[in-house]
Amino acid sequence: MDWSAVFFAFGLTVFAGLSTGIGSAMAFFTKKTNTKFLSISLGFSAGVMIYVSLVEIFFKAKESLVVAKGEMMGSWLTVAGFFGGIAFIAIIDRLVPEVENPHEARKVEDIPDEVKNKKLLKMGLFSALAIAIHNFPEGLATFMAALNDPYLGVPIAVAIAIHNIPEGIAVSIPLFFATGNRKKAFFLSFSSGLAEPVGALIGFFLILPFMNDITFGLIFAAVAGIMVFISLDELLPTAQEYGEHHLSIYGLIAGMAVMAVSLLLFI
Repeated sequence: MDWSAVFFAFGLTVFAGLSTGIGSAMAFFTKKTNTKFLSISLGFSAGVMIYVSLVEIFFKAKESLVVAKGEMMGSWLTVAGFFGGIAFIAIIDRLVPEVENPHEARKVEDIPDEVKNKKLLKMGLFSALAIAIHNFPEGLATFMAALNDPYLGVPIAVAIAIHNIPEGIAVSIPLFFATGNRKKAFFLSFSSGLAEPVGALIGFFLILPFMNDITFGLIFAAVAGIMVFISLDELLPTAQEYGEHHLSIYGLIAGMAVMAVSLLLFI
C-alpha cells in the first residue's frame, strides 16, 4: 500500500471538511456577506464537481466494471452504482428535518446585536449535527477520489471546501442565536466539519481491505452520483439564493472549463 497516497488523500479530506471554519470566521469577523463572490464560488464548485463526475469519474468506474464483468453487465453496474450514490445521499438529506437543514442560505448581517432567546440551543446543535451528517459521504467521496487519482482529488477537495464555507456561516449563525457565545458557535461549527475525515477513515478501514475492480467501480460510480446530487440539490440552489441567477451559472461554466483544461493537461 502506498502510504504517502493515503496520507495525501486524508489530508485533502481534512482540508475540505475543516473549511466550515472559514465560513464561521467570515460570520464573526466580517460585517457584510459578499453574496456575489459566494454565488460565483458555489456555482464554480458545482461546475467542477458535475464535470469531473460525468466526464472522468463515471467512465473510470465503467472501465473498471467492464474489465471485471464484461461490457453489458459492467455498463449496467456502473449506472446502478451512480444512481445508488444519488439514492444514498438523498436518503441522508431527507433524514435531516427541513427546518434544521444547514443548506438554507444565511448572511453575516443576520447575526443580531443582542441575543434574547436562549431556547434556540437545541436548534443550533441540531444544525451542527445536520451538517456533520451531510459531510460524512462528502468525506468518503473526496478520500476515495484522491486516493485513486491525486490529480482528481485536488480539484474535488477544493470544490468541497468552497461548498463548506457557506455551510459554516449557516451553522454558526443559529448557534450564536442560541448561545450568544461567538467562540462556542465557531468551535461547534468548525467541529462539524470533522465528519468528512471520519468518512475518509471509514472508507479506509471498511472499504479498502475489500478493494478490487468491482468494488472500486461501484464505489467510484456512487461517488459520481453523490457529487452530482450535491451540486444540483445544494450548491446551485444556495448559489442562487446568495446572488443573481446568472452569476451562479457563469460560475458553473467557469468551473467546468477549468476542470476540463486541468484534465487535458494531464493526458
